[in-house]
Amino acid sequence: MAKVRITQIKSKIGQPENQKRMLAALGIKKMHQTVEHDDSPQIMGMVNKLKHLVKIEKL
Repeated sequence: MAKVRITQIKSKIGQPENQKRMLAALGIKKMHQTVEHDDSPQIMGMVNKLKHLVKIEKL
């Protein structure tokens, strides 16, 4: 299965609580942290909601 690399590039301060929880569910705890996940519909749905806060790279 393909992988995606997700990096937080904008602060979660001032964002709605559900977006903060999605970042935590992805495993992102602080700015400029990078995590890798499988390219699944669930992960991509979360990333789509957070596209203004994160950078996505396909691996």
